Amino acid sequence: MKSRVRALREARGWSQAQLGERLEVSRQTINAIETEKYDPSLPLAFRIAREFAEPIESIFLFEDVP
Repeated sequence: MKSRVRALREARGWSQAQLGERLEVSRQTINAIETEKYDPSLPLAFRIAREFAEPIESIFLFEDVP
């Protein structure tokens, strides 16, 4: 799943570790989300959206692959 997490994080000047601390997940989890190797759970996706004060659907872009 594509996401804008990296762009939003960088716009705030946060490191992956700093965002991980804010969300109570590891830096590796943030890296995996940003590199599209891991889709966050729904509760984590909502926490990310809340942290950036943006609608979840503006952060995570679902691509329906046939």
